[in-house]
Amino acid sequence: MKFVASVFSRQGFAVLFLSALLAACTVVVDDGPGPRPRPPRPEPEFCTRQYEPVCARRGGDRQTFANACLADRAGYRIVRDGPCRGDGGDGGGGGEEQTFCTREYAPVCARRHGEMRSFPNACEARAADYRIVGDGPC
Repeated sequence: MKFVASVFSRQGFAVLFLSALLAACTVVVDDGPGPRPRPPRPEPEFCTRQYEPVCARRGGDRQTFANACLADRAGYRIVRDGPCRGDGGDGGGGGEEQTFCTREYAPVCARRHGEMRSFPNACEARAADYRIVGDGPC
């Protein structure tokens, strides 16, 4: 019985010693001067279907998304809450009537002057003066 206890105590000591040795090991990598790169952000596996529209931009393209998660997944940067304003800007004249759309999320693909865009619903597409060409995102 002493032999068995002796083997287990030596084994326990060896495991404890190796664990302490591994815990003490650290690796430091220095890439030199300059800003450190950001670790990549994990992309969400899915986005909710809630409708909280945002206006987002990627390059010269502005687009309204149903929510911030969808804009982020498409690679767009959010510029403001709410749908994007038309090409006329904030105070554009022309006597155009304001269009109010529901917050329904039923995406459509629409076209204007050869440009294809996805909209959260048909009303949003028509309000931006686009012609609907199909159901679902482009």
